[in-house]
Amino acid sequence: MSKRILVVLSEYGYWGEELIGPLETFDKAGYHVSFATPTGKRAPALPPSMDPDYIDPPLGRSVTTPEMAAKVKAIDTSDRLDDPLDLSSWLPDRPYRSKPYFLRDWEAYNTRLEQVREQIAGRYDALLIVGGSGPIVDLANNWRVHDLILAFHALDLPIAAECYGVAALAFARDQEDRTSIIRGKHVTGHCIEYDYKDGTGFMGTDFVIGPPPYPLEYILRDATAPGGAYHGNFGKETSVIVDYPFITGRSTPDSYLTGQKVVEVLEQGLRQWGFLAN
Repeated sequence: MSKRILVVLSEYGYWGEELIGPLETFDKAGYHVSFATPTGKRAPALPPSMDPDYIDPPLGRSVTTPEMAAKVKAIDTSDRLDDPLDLSSWLPDRPYRSKPYFLRDWEAYNTRLEQVREQIAGRYDALLIVGGSGPIVDLANNWRVHDLILAFHALDLPIAAECYGVAALAFARDQEDRTSIIRGKHVTGHCIEYDYKDGTGFMGTDFVIGPPPYPLEYILRDATAPGGAYHGNFGKETSVIVDYPFITGRSTPDSYLTGQKVVEVLEQGLRQWGFLAN
């Protein structure tokens, strides 16, 4: 049976190649890919990721080839990303503890999460969270995204994330002990050297800031300790880490390799790759 992948995209913009790389890899493997966004709106590609003349500030060069720009424009104007799964309709909202009748709301919330977990078990084989600046806004600290990740984690299914999408893994925490699910794990993600000094922008808003509002590297270093580690691999062309169930990619150049490692996890039982285990 063909594997089924759920891909989560930001409604505030994803980086084109970080979708194209895994998607082409999954398509080649014959996988069925479904898409989801926080509120069911169609996810847009970030304009710089479709522009081969855009110069990435930290690197001082273009990171998008004309061929990749054409691929991103093609999917951005196609109907493939139309009608994504609406996470706000599928997963319950986590109730405030100060609400009246909190106990009843909390019971209903947990009951619904159990139902969602059963649905995931029957529908999907792996999860991918695509990166870019958009996830900073609507994925990183989105409780429904956290609960989606926790459901895949509870089912022992592979969970992949790229770039700033990895932040959602750090913040996905059981509500009893508040410990990140990547504690003790090895991951990669956008390192400080590759963060913008100025010009971090988002789709659907004129809000443009300097660097990202939080340094992902610091968050990942703290969330993986003790016992795990963040691997930035600054100065190396690629950085992908597999520490099951997590497959993490640092940035744009790691997109195809991230997809490839997801396939190897699903087809070959790969459990660790890209770091020296203790």
